[in-house]
Amino acid sequence: MTVSASTKASTPVEISTGESIALLRRAIRYVHPFRWRFVGKLLIGMLSLFPLVLVPWPAKILVDHAIEDIPLGESKTPLPFFIEPFTNMLVDASTLEIVYWCIGVQAVLLVLVGAIGTSGRENDQAEAYLSSGHDNATRTENEANAGFSLAGGLLGLFDFRWTIKLTQDLNHHYRSQLFERIQALPMVSFDDERVGDAVYRVMYDTPSITNGVYRILLTPILSMGMILGIVAVIQEVFGEHPVLVWSALAMLPLSFFATAPFASSIRRRSLASRAAGASSTTTVEEGLTNILAVQSLGGSERESKRFDRDSWDSFSEYRSVVRAVIFAVLAAMIPGFVIYANAFLYGIDLVIADSISRGDFLLLLSYYGLIFASAIEIGALWFRVQGSTAGLQRVFFLMDLEGERDLEGAGDLEAVRESIRLDDVSFRFADGTLAVDAVSFEARIGQVTALVGPAGAGKTTLAHLLCGYLMPSSGSVLLDGRPLEEFQREALRQQIGFVFQETALFDDSIADNLRLGAPNATEEEMRAATLRSGASEFIDALPQGYETPLGRSGSKLSVGQKQRLSIARALIRPASVLILDEPSSALDPETERNLARTIEEVGREKLVVVIAHRLSTIRNADQILFVEDGRIVERGSHDELMAIENGAYRRFVELQTGGVNRDASLD
Repeated sequence: MTVSASTKASTPVEISTGESIALLRRAIRYVHPFRWRFVGKLLIGMLSLFPLVLVPWPAKILVDHAIEDIPLGESKTPLPFFIEPFTNMLVDASTLEIVYWCIGVQAVLLVLVGAIGTSGRENDQAEAYLSSGHDNATRTENEANAGFSLAGGLLGLFDFRWTIKLTQDLNHHYRSQLFERIQALPMVSFDDERVGDAVYRVMYDTPSITNGVYRILLTPILSMGMILGIVAVIQEVFGEHPVLVWSALAMLPLSFFATAPFASSIRRRSLASRAAGASSTTTVEEGLTNILAVQSLGGSERESKRFDRDSWDSFSEYRSVVRAVIFAVLAAMIPGFVIYANAFLYGIDLVIADSISRGDFLLLLSYYGLIFASAIEIGALWFRVQGSTAGLQRVFFLMDLEGERDLEGAGDLEAVRESIRLDDVSFRFADGTLAVDAVSFEARIGQVTALVGPAGAGKTTLAHLLCGYLMPSSGSVLLDGRPLEEFQREALRQQIGFVFQETALFDDSIADNLRLGAPNATEEEMRAATLRSGASEFIDALPQGYETPLGRSGSKLSVGQKQRLSIARALIRPASVLILDEPSSALDPETERNLARTIEEVGREKLVVVIAHRLSTIRNADQILFVEDGRIVERGSHDELMAIENGAYRRFVELQTGGVNRDASLD
């Protein structure tokens, strides 16, 4: 088995252009379940373009034919096909009627798309964003919940509602797949990585798919559609003046090439910004998780300074991204302004020369404004998605880590019937550390096997190898004589009840925590398990009993109560194997004696493995394996091992008992 290295160390500090393209292509594949809804979004956007192209015309007609009093049949420029029927209808109309009709059309456009007049300030867009700060975490929450539309009015409202639902569904789909993937990673995947970084990737890196996918799929089509549609109208109306047509077309390539050099810088800065944000999230997670240690050791000031530094770094790195974006936008705007100014002066000359009307000039200004805005969108497209590629890379890195997989043809497992055996098993961690060295032993149904030895000897690693949480680097683990790999992992783990050295409880009721591994457990089964673990005493004393909420990580319970509850959770599980890692470390002597009796009872019907330093817990084990430096140096019953002069187990016992007679009670 290959164990993944630290995710933090493996994340690149730079993403090439080719990698950016590959990341965006991969992100687009996540759109597939929502493809028809994206088609709907695109069609709504295309539908919004025509009213926006139509909006400046009532103002032109008012200026030319109501204010300037030019007859409708004597326009200085040709009229496009979609305007000509309207003007033909008004040929015999009075000036006042022309005004009323133009106001009516503007009112309809205002209700339909929220646009009126010739200025961009008079065109509304439907959008909604959450409050956010100047860092990636709060900004990306906007990307996960954003709703927007090119238009306002009724069409914009419909588009907005369509978009915000699509945005949230896409992010939920993407985020859920990442979380599911993390759950399928081997246990050691995050041994070298802080949990806060993984939390940041799930919560704040996943929304980058929204920005990236929307821009890649929608911006080129809608912005190009807007530009080409307006250029077609300019060609039809002002075809006699090619400068106006070519000036409109020239905005697009110039703005794109002006921003291209900024892409690499923005990618690099976005990666640094997200890494800094992940560090601040990790600092919060670690500080709150270990708050008792921080307060008791007087480390509050140190942790405050640490968070202050990480938080400030997060904001500083994000400001660096903003600065790069500002320079890129300015670079895109400058050539656009030059072209716009040239067309503006050329248009003025045409008005002075009486080649076009004042209404025509107003129409040109409006259209050039729309082209300018659309050209900026396309020109800024590539560098704007660079921030998204940074987030996508961090997410896909986790998704690409090698997960646990069943071999083809792996079978089901109803129960362990005889034994689990380690045959010359060795295990090395990813950094090369040898944790288990050529170990062989057999744990049988109906027996209690105890693993004893100094801290760091490899006992917990052996327990993890027994139940397939880790796979050996060499040797084999045999279940009823068959290699462990021949069984489905999920089926295997259904047969194992594990009490971990560190208790893991959830912010839920006691009953829900007990049912974590046995969802269908009855109340009677829960009571029986808590009675055997010694947990029923404190549960019955609680006002809400089994429905008592535990708080974060079981914060409302003492360490000993947590341990008893974890033992009960393992006992209630309908499994044929029970593994207990230091189950009595936080128990009082009376509860420990009761637990020892429970282990003996359970050991008559199940395969039980106990890891313990408290020797009274495992005194009556059927076999005791003394582990040292990853090897089994002694094995046998308590009496057999105590009979070995200068034996490792005997020395271990005498250190705990103060050298009393080996036959004395260890209780």
